[in-house]
Amino acid sequence: MNNILKRHYGSSAKKITFMFLITTLFFNIFLNAKTFATELDVAPEITSEAAILIEEGSGRVLYEKNQDQIMYPASLTKVATAIYAIENGNLDDIVTVSENARNVDGTRVYLEAGEQVPLKKLIQGLLINSGNDAGVAIAEHLHGTVEAFAPHLNDYLKEIGLENTNFVNPHGLFDPNHTTTARDLALLTQYAMKNDTFREIFGTEELKWDGETWDTTLITHHKLLREQPYEGVTGGKNGYVQQSQQTLITTAKRGDLSVIAVVLKGPTQKVIYNDTRALLDYAFANFHMVSIPKGNEYKTKERIYVTKDIFAFPIAQNEEFKEKITSDGLLKIVNQNEEELLVYPTSGLDITEIQTEKEVKAAAVEEKDPLVTLNGFTLVSAITILGIILFLKLRMNRIRARRF
Repeated sequence: MNNILKRHYGSSAKKITFMFLITTLFFNIFLNAKTFATELDVAPEITSEAAILIEEGSGRVLYEKNQDQIMYPASLTKVATAIYAIENGNLDDIVTVSENARNVDGTRVYLEAGEQVPLKKLIQGLLINSGNDAGVAIAEHLHGTVEAFAPHLNDYLKEIGLENTNFVNPHGLFDPNHTTTARDLALLTQYAMKNDTFREIFGTEELKWDGETWDTTLITHHKLLREQPYEGVTGGKNGYVQQSQQTLITTAKRGDLSVIAVVLKGPTQKVIYNDTRALLDYAFANFHMVSIPKGNEYKTKERIYVTKDIFAFPIAQNEEFKEKITSDGLLKIVNQNEEELLVYPTSGLDITEIQTEKEVKAAAVEEKDPLVTLNGFTLVSAITILGIILFLKLRMNRIRARRF
């Protein structure tokens, strides 16, 4: 009997031990998985004073730090000058370089006074090699002087949606009134990237340059494009003046997710590139694209709204979304916590007014019999009634005549 009990309890103990080990193993895996997911969901620590990360197509903000703080952009200004020149100039125009452009301070492509250069080539020198002389030559070609150029540029920037930007020159050399924000720079880049010419130049890694006194190969100053390549980076621009410290714009794409990262006032180049990598890592690890199809219908009591095109936007891995039509007819996207993700304007929707029940019935009658007159009587009905009245009148006249 003792041997039987010993065998029984010994076997149970092994089973209990085995189950304990299996449970512990799964518990640890679960904890590690939860910890990993939590780490991915944590926003990055950014050292630079201001930063923003947006999805390029929708403009949804994925991360921000002091996005509306007034800052000095340095050479990030050249993104504005480039897209303005592309859209308002003739790329084949031949620009004659002035002495003023030749003598500008800072980074240059070593233009000579009197040198004649195509406008597109100046834009390439402006973005790829950050040529301040190219910026002045562009401004003078378009509007005569740098001073005359600035108001036109600012009006243009307001038209495309920048609310807190004031530029006084085409290159970004320091001026206390030459200011912008991280948000505005992200919106500027988002707009500019829709232009094929800008997108091509912005992503150019190197370009053969044959100048009057300077033959070389221009190499992009953006390290993530060439020196320290980051998977998916498609373009970028860096900047520096003492008052702005280090500044950087970066565009990147993996799969169908395209993002724009802006970092401002980093103390060193190492910091701005580390901050940018952290932002890009955060985007590609945590977000994916979803879409609302063309033809999606939303109905209110008064109207029917139908999407004209596909609306694509990013959501986080554990995020859900739903659509709402506002009282102003805007399509609002919110998450499961009712937090606003995006708002699409009515320009992206076809709108149909819903008729009242009375209007629907009236329309049905009109469609059935086009001879509708006031009070809903048809012309045929009116003639019939008139005929009956005349017939009765004649009948009464005959009766009266017989009596007399």
